[in-house]
Amino acid sequence: MSVIVFGSINIDLVARAAVIPSPGETVRGTAFSTVPGGKGANQAVAVAKLGIPTIMAGRTGNDTYGSQALKCMTEAGVNIDNVIIDATTQTGVALIIVDEMGENSITIIPGANGTISAGDIERLEVILPGASYLLLQLEFDIPFVVAAAEAARAYKVSVVLDPAPALAEIPASLFQLTEILTPNESEAAMITGMTVCDVETAFRAARKIRSYGPEHVVVKIGSQGLVYAGPREELYVPAYQVHAVDTVAAGDAFVGGLVSGLVQKSAIRSALKLGTAAAAIAVTRHGAQQAMPTRQEVEEFMKLHS
Repeated sequence: MSVIVFGSINIDLVARAAVIPSPGETVRGTAFSTVPGGKGANQAVAVAKLGIPTIMAGRTGNDTYGSQALKCMTEAGVNIDNVIIDATTQTGVALIIVDEMGENSITIIPGANGTISAGDIERLEVILPGASYLLLQLEFDIPFVVAAAEAARAYKVSVVLDPAPALAEIPASLFQLTEILTPNESEAAMITGMTVCDVETAFRAARKIRSYGPEHVVVKIGSQGLVYAGPREELYVPAYQVHAVDTVAAGDAFVGGLVSGLVQKSAIRSALKLGTAAAAIAVTRHGAQQAMPTRQEVEEFMKLHS
């Protein structure tokens, strides 16, 4: 059973500084790096490094950045046969500033990610049969995200939606097509119009989001952990206490851990803890895809923190 990721492929241009500059402010940086990213590619690498057969579907440009992105995914074990190299545009780019507390500010230039078309959905339909999960995010134009979810439903493939970057309006049909929704606190607040700042408010938001259609809702609340609301139970899973140096890939690492656990038929609590552990390891490392842990690293981390 494979996992398919239909999503963005970027190169991250990462600057590090003591603080993230305010509008009009100039600050001195401390380091710069160029690393593969994109929420789709990040999640594909996260799942593959945890030992699950993973297929990436998306687009890059025919440029150096595209080659770099494809090389990183291949080295992580991701099947890239369904990535289209678009010679008419550039590979997507994310401009990221990370402060000394590990928080970040991100600007995305879609590039090839913005050229997704109906043909990409048709190619996705060819590989959906036999897959267990389709992972989606919101870095593609929303009609194509909905179309991908509709295709997955037709082939009885479960949809996991990470609703990021946050959108003010998400089509009702997308909620109804999604089995697992994984917003963070700000995304949950935008979806529900509620304040989400702690465990209690996260549970309220998760319950409200479930009423929109998703069967399972996970609301991530940063260092406080996460809450889960499902058809049979509600759970609170605390975060592992680690020293965060870079939170860029935390959400993608979590999705990778969660889905890898579910593919292996773990109970939902165990899958949530696996995702939490993967995210905890990722935030202690710089970068996105290179921060994703292996299965062995996650298992050793969980034993150490049990």
